[in-house]
Amino acid sequence: MVRGGLGPPCPQVNLPLGRACGIFGSSSLQEVGLHMTFHIVFTEGKYNGSTLAVSGYNPFHNRFRELPIVGGSGVFRLARGVATLENVWYNSTSGDALVEYYVMVLHY
Repeated sequence: MVRGGLGPPCPQVNLPLGRACGIFGSSSLQEVGLHMTFHIVFTEGKYNGSTLAVSGYNPFHNRFRELPIVGGSGVFRLARGVATLENVWYNSTSGDALVEYYVMVLHY
């Protein structure tokens, strides 16, 4: 299970935008690869109450990865798109990570 906070790209603004909730599991024998299924839930601002659904394979130790946006709700109803991920910080002892998501979405 995963649950984490979402923040803005500017570190000077300490305002939570929402949270990510979902599940992931190991899905590779050759590398650290995860199958991830989660929702990005917006709790502040003009997207408050809207969600984006993300589901796909995440080869965690690759510097850049892509996960598909497979749906959404609220403002993001019928969303499609892609989330590009980059590890900003990773602690191999604790398993904690800070991952930057750049999200491109098409919606109605």
